[in-house]
Amino acid sequence: MVAMVTESYSEQVNMWPKEGRHILAQYDDDTIIVYQAYRPSIGRYATEHGVFGGDFSYSRMSWVKPNFLWMMYRSGWGTKEGQEVTLALRLRRMFFDSLLTQAVPSSWDRDQFANQEEWSLAVGQSLVRLQWDPDHHPSGAKLERRAIQLGLRGEVLEAFGRRELVEVMDVSDFVAGQRERLSSGGCIGPCDSPRAGVSPC
Repeated sequence: MVAMVTESYSEQVNMWPKEGRHILAQYDDDTIIVYQAYRPSIGRYATEHGVFGGDFSYSRMSWVKPNFLWMMYRSGWGTKEGQEVTLALRLRRMFFDSLLTQAVPSSWDRDQFANQEEWSLAVGQSLVRLQWDPDHHPSGAKLERRAIQLGLRGEVLEAFGRRELVEVMDVSDFVAGQRERLSSGGCIGPCDSPRAGVSPC
């Protein structure tokens, strides 16, 4: 198994697009890493068993994010209630790519759907929801670049949680360390983040 690789944020940011819709992720030909934050009982179960179970609900939609810093904004660097455990989830790349082909936007996209009725029907039938949200600086400041998150439900969520996970990594200690560095001196220089390339979307 290839370990998650980290690099200085100040070095990576110079290589990333400043605006537009982009999937920033750590990936190779076979796998891609996405992130989610859970309460301890769910995080511990997934780490110990390599699948989701226990208190994890398969009856609700669950959102995954390939962009680490977007996840940090969403979870308050692991400080929000119910989001204390940050997991890096290595998925089969073929499965992730299939999610992109199935995904329907959470809001009406005029370029993709002729009218709202057509979009609403597609939303109801799809098991994968897509949102392009503002990306964020480590400080939490909003950026022009957009980051993707994917909502999974039904059979797709079952596949994600039980069959398509290659590796489950608890990166909460890494998150806590970076949170401390951020609070003590800012992040332009000392802070690290998982290496992320720009994946085709």
